[in-house]
Amino acid sequence: MHQKSHNISKLHIRKGDTVKVLSGNYRGKQGIVLQVFAKAYRATVEGINIVSRHRKPSAKNPQGGIEKTEAPVHISNLMLVDPTTGVAARIGRKYNDSGKLERFSKKTGKIIKNGYSKT
Repeated sequence: MHQKSHNISKLHIRKGDTVKVLSGNYRGKQGIVLQVFAKAYRATVEGINIVSRHRKPSAKNPQGGIEKTEAPVHISNLMLVDPTTGVAARIGRKYNDSGKLERFSKKTGKIIKNGYSKT
């Protein structure tokens, strides 16, 4: 069977960003992006889309039971919160003086730094 393939474009959110949920049961809530799945256009957000997973007993978890975890949300349902104002804003991209692509808030025009650092 033939699989669909499409180019993965740059996404408007990254790991560590604070986002606002635009639709669904968690509409209006804010959270921090824990993980981004670029191929699936989904992201896991802290405290958003909580699902119950039934786990069998294992060596790691001998008791087993019901575990509550975050499930991924489609990226179109998320909007980046501008760190300077704390309000959700649309995002644009432009090249800086050194030729590197940067995200900026279309509302304020200010550059948005990466939310996540590897240190």
